[in-house]
This record gives sequence, C-alpha cells and structure tokens, in this order.
Amino acid sequence: MSAHNRTFNPLALGAAAIAAVLAACMPHARAAPPALPDPEVDVPPATSGPDSAVFAGGCFWGVDAVFRHVKGVRSVESGYAGGHTMNPTYEEVSSGTTGHAESVRVVYDPAQVSYGRLLKVFMSVAHDPTELNRQGPDVGTQYRSIVFTSSAAQKRTAEAYVEQLTEARIYPRPIVTQLLPLAHFYPAEGYHQDYLAHHRDQPYIIYNDLPKLTHLQAMFPEVYRP
Repeated sequence: MSAHNRTFNPLALGAAAIAAVLAACMPHARAAPPALPDPEVDVPPATSGPDSAVFAGGCFWGVDAVFRHVKGVRSVESGYAGGHTMNPTYEEVSSGTTGHAESVRVVYDPAQVSYGRLLKVFMSVAHDPTELNRQGPDVGTQYRSIVFTSSAAQKRTAEAYVEQLTEARIYPRPIVTQLLPLAHFYPAEGYHQDYLAHHRDQPYIIYNDLPKLTHLQAMFPEVYRP
C-alpha cells in the first residue's frame, strides 16, 4: 500500500475494494512479535535532564503511537531523517527520492526508562526489524528500519543489541536495521502528529497500528502507559 493510500476514505470505495484492503493488512496485524531479551549493554543514566532517541520503522503513525504509551517518554514527534533533501514534505518523502525515512523523535526521562528499553520496544512491538525497505503493506526505502544514534553510548548500545539478537537467533530472518548517526531530523506536517489518537477508526490504523499497542501492553506491562 502506498503512502498516499493510507489516508483513503473508505466511503469512497466499494465493498470489494474495502475487503481487499483489509485482507492485505490483516496478516501483518495478527502476527505477534517475539519476546526479546533485555539489552546486555545500555546507555548509562544521564545525571540530569531528558535525552532523545530517533527511530525509523515503517509508517511513523504506529511507531509514534507506541512510544506515546511508554512510561518515562515526555514527547514524541513524527518526522523525516536519513536523507539528503532539506525540509522535505510528506509528498516528497513518499516519492522515495529524498533518501529520508519516516521517523520519530522520542524525548524521554532516563531516570524512568533507559535507552536500551526504548530500543527493545522498537525492535519488538513497534516494527519488524527483518523487513527490508518495507513494513507490512507499505513498501519503499522511506519505510526502512533505522536506529539513528546521537552519541557514542547510543551507538555502542544499538550495535551491541543487534549483535545480541542476531547471535540469539530470535528472528527467522536476518535483522536489516541500519545504524546511522543522526544528521538532521525534520518534523513532519502537523496532521501527522499523534495521528493514531485522531484516527482510531481508520481501517489502516485498526489493522496495522492498534495491535502494536495491544502487544506493548501485553509484553511491556511495567512500562505501558494508558
């Protein structure tokens, strides 16, 4: 499903078309993520103040929603990172020509939730790190899996966790998540922010993103925030 089709109006489609869309989305929504071990390496807690982390894992609507329900997270912002175009628009990123991926910036309190715990949430319930240049029904490099690091400690933690998961053979396929230094993060348009909360009845959200919140609550009850 293309980025533009994600916001379709179901009333404008016939019953057969709606059924086809839901059938395409449903298998991805039903697949439960694997239980992951805690990271063996983590970023030491900051002495004061919040920290931030940036992740890309498919459509940013679902990733954004997951982190908004994690205790210790102060704010989440959807945006674009990893490309070469300055101040890109959603349409430009959706074309696949900017090099950017749909991303989220998570500002969190390290005293309440560690970077390693956020990484564990990202690699399990927020997206599938084994899907190359796609997530579920969305296909293209703008949906690739990336952990953007902004410090040596984040880089060390992310590298160690990918190696840990690979050696443990948690997934049936190789992890394809890129680990890249964060150069720029461009906030997305206002209508993309906290998108799930305002579109809970949209078929795409129902079958692709709401299950992520269900999995978060079931697998991370200690950090889940209603």
